[in-house]
Amino acid sequence: MTLTPIAHIRSEFPTKFGVPRQSGVVPELTATVVFEPEYRVRDALRGLEGFSHLWLIWGFSGIRQETWSPTVRPPRLGGNARLGVFATRSTHRPNPLGLSAVEIATVAEDAMLGPIIHVRGADLMDGTPIYDIKPYLPYADSIPEATGGFAAAGKGSTLAVEDPKGLLARLPVERREALAAVLALDPRPGYVRDPERVHGFLFAGFDVRFRVAEDVLTIVEID
Repeated sequence: MTLTPIAHIRSEFPTKFGVPRQSGVVPELTATVVFEPEYRVRDALRGLEGFSHLWLIWGFSGIRQETWSPTVRPPRLGGNARLGVFATRSTHRPNPLGLSAVEIATVAEDAMLGPIIHVRGADLMDGTPIYDIKPYLPYADSIPEATGGFAAAGKGSTLAVEDPKGLLARLPVERREALAAVLALDPRPGYVRDPERVHGFLFAGFDVRFRVAEDVLTIVEID
């Protein structure tokens, strides 16, 4: 079977670093689903206005691998423990496919791109290929009694974000709030905890650099 992208995502993250590790955890983040030319058909979205959320089935385009491993090191566990790949959401899989539940903000018509979908809470790098879109069905897709294994409790407490130089003001208000929420979730790799190390990633065209000591993240620079 050959999978062909039906769309690509446009998001604020040109690289993997900084992208939230799960969908929905930063609802302030916005992104846009842009369809490939052959799928820019308004009728293909008929009825979508009745749904609040979507499932996006997509590919880990930033991952290059020739083989797979039956065990991986989940970031949640600090990279110190191995679990079976099928017990995790690791990007290193036999078939590099991802699944994300996102909120529909608006379904719009672009003069150049045709029908597009603006979404909230996406955990996708800019340019990620999307292979299919399915509506989220609350009666079937939400299972309140489900158990979550080693990730049941969520990530836990967030970091306090300090901006002593007022650098967040360089961003538009809506992106400022999204970036602050991303930073509060601690985008560092789970195995890196050097309080003197300056980390950085690109967001919405800005180079964001920060340092983390204990439970406080301090913004060092935004260019």
